[in-house]
Amino acid sequence: MGLRSLVKRGVAEKEDISYILSHVDTSALSKEKGEVTEADLLTVYAEDLVGKIRNARQKNEDHPLEGFKIIVDAGNGAGGFFTEKVLQPLGADTAGSQFLTPDGNFPNHIPNPDNKEAMQSIQQAVLAKGADLGVIFDTDVDRSAVVTKSGDVLNRNRLIAVLSQIVLTEHPDTSIVTNSPTSDHLKTFIESLGGHQVRYISGYRNVINKALELNQNGVDTQLAIETSGHAAFKENYFLDDGAYVIAKILMLLPNLQEKGKSLESLIADLKQPLETQEVRFKLEADKYRTLGQQVIQQLANIDIAGWEIDPENEEGIRFRLRPPYGHGWFLLRMSLHEPLLVLQVENDEAGYIIPVLRRIQEFLASYPDVNQERLTTLLQNK
Repeated sequence: MGLRSLVKRGVAEKEDISYILSHVDTSALSKEKGEVTEADLLTVYAEDLVGKIRNARQKNEDHPLEGFKIIVDAGNGAGGFFTEKVLQPLGADTAGSQFLTPDGNFPNHIPNPDNKEAMQSIQQAVLAKGADLGVIFDTDVDRSAVVTKSGDVLNRNRLIAVLSQIVLTEHPDTSIVTNSPTSDHLKTFIESLGGHQVRYISGYRNVINKALELNQNGVDTQLAIETSGHAAFKENYFLDDGAYVIAKILMLLPNLQEKGKSLESLIADLKQPLETQEVRFKLEADKYRTLGQQVIQQLANIDIAGWEIDPENEEGIRFRLRPPYGHGWFLLRMSLHEPLLVLQVENDEAGYIIPVLRRIQEFLASYPDVNQERLTTLLQNK
């Protein structure tokens, strides 16, 4: 159970909550009774989404999704409403949707579009039911992802690419803010469409605030998005809204079908890395942030042929990898909320991630409070 405070300029942030708590004085509170207004906001919200999707067709159609089979996996979170209140009024067949009933025990899988088990769940359902599209939400519907008819998973970099294609069609030359651990290929893809990627600090409020700052400075920025699935559009008040993300994708489906195209065709030019790996290191120190920053600062001083610091980075340390370490990149950064260092490595050539990991293992040997157990196990199994 949680409480979210929302005003016209957006959601109250950490600093706002701290201010409220530090200025609470019970003796100054009014003794008069206030008013409580109950409202069915969900229905109003869903009707607004339905209207936007209908209007996007510009053909005066009440059921633009008629003939489409679209299934939802809500993971027993709050997203089950999307089938009955959004998809069905638009004419979609939602038979086969799963885990729509809220259950805080989450008995089927973690409701997380960035979780492999969750994505396998919706992927299997799409293929088994012969659906045209699968939609998955996180617990409170501020994140989402999709699976195409062929079973292709569109989350992380691929979802960012799809949404970038959408906003750059509507707003040529716009900027798109992402968190830092995105692929080099995503940057190339966005630039090929005439857009500009701004990589920034992880955390959905961080990327949203960066987008707000850019707009205030006269730099048109239509989208702020993280690889986790948090996405906020300028046209939607920069709210991180997973249902709105899906609505933007649904607006495309009928037009794509008429042209004989698919969602995958939108990102056909997005190159995929040959190898990827993520490793998390637990920081076993009371002042773990100090330790993590020390590791990152020292890694910046390392001199290894083929490792080049990427200057376009705002979080942790990012290296470009060149021969004799293939062609790719790696990023080492602090976790936003946990005592962890997070390492992400990508390479376009086979066999080069392991040599990179071994050099990092050697470097971290000087830091006994950085637990390398996961990396050691990974290397032993390779």
